[in-house]
Amino acid sequence: MVKPPLKPGVKIAIQANPEPTEEDLQFWEQMGLRYAVLWTDQTKSGPEYYASRREIFAKHGIEVYGFGNADVHNQPLLVLGGEGREAKIEQYKNHIRALGAAGVPYTTYAHMANGIWSTEPELTRGGARGRAFNMATATHGTWRTTKYELPLTNGREYSEDEAWTNFEEFIRQVVPVAEQAGVRIGIHPDDPPVPRLGGAPRIFSRFDDYKRALAIANSPNIGVCLCAGCWLEGGPAMGATVEEAIAHFAAEGKLFKVHFRNVDKPLPHFVETFVDDGYADMFSIMKALATAKFDGVAIPDHIPAMAGGPRVGTAFTIGYMKALLDRANAEIGHH
Repeated sequence: MVKPPLKPGVKIAIQANPEPTEEDLQFWEQMGLRYAVLWTDQTKSGPEYYASRREIFAKHGIEVYGFGNADVHNQPLLVLGGEGREAKIEQYKNHIRALGAAGVPYTTYAHMANGIWSTEPELTRGGARGRAFNMATATHGTWRTTKYELPLTNGREYSEDEAWTNFEEFIRQVVPVAEQAGVRIGIHPDDPPVPRLGGAPRIFSRFDDYKRALAIANSPNIGVCLCAGCWLEGGPAMGATVEEAIAHFAAEGKLFKVHFRNVDKPLPHFVETFVDDGYADMFSIMKALATAKFDGVAIPDHIPAMAGGPRVGTAFTIGYMKALLDRANAEIGHH
């Protein structure tokens, strides 16, 4: 089975509530969206639930491209090992099997042992609140209800070698399951992409990290969820621009999903801002996707909180992305 075929072309998608109201579905349909990615947790994860969500969205002409399970995402046991690790790996494999059984072709996976790190939100254009990170004042990372606090977020210092050994053991168990299920797994960058925080290595913080990890996996089903925002947070330290990374991973057939967002500047202190208001040229990034014949989905991500409620920011960002894609396709002769 290995890899499901995808229709050609960049697909703009919504990261959606898996239990939408009719108004939600109408809103997404009115924006012309045809793809969605969803998240749940272990309380609902399973083939029946995944299939039932596909059915609900399909009634509005929206295909469920991906489904994540937060309980097998950003898990210290998978990154650093410890008691219960094998059970967590088995839980992850069951998530992949359930996706395959339900006909969902993709899931995002993040390999952080101590969560996503943020500092107090800061104001961006027009007083909109955006997520921020300031290395000078950061004290902790979070994932869901868990808080990982300095100085040692996971109890002790862990070496790079330990982290890579654990990744290798994990991914080698996952690869045959993903290939048999026909499910692609896109690995998300560390957020923020700092190679070590709180004594724990963060091994998806550089372009070379990805090349090493994908060589270890050695599977058409293991690839990249390229978060443009995280990549821009890292700036020159990433070792490649967003456009260079897109070209490289797409040429290898390993670019599966893109988080389309902008930040005001790179580390050590950044604020997430509107797609048209950061330091990156987002048209250049969209054109790189179209030029590389990327056939996965691009989603808006971490949209600043605008006046009028969350749908306002979503509509602004989707409209902007659609215009960028139309222009990029026109320039390179795609239709």
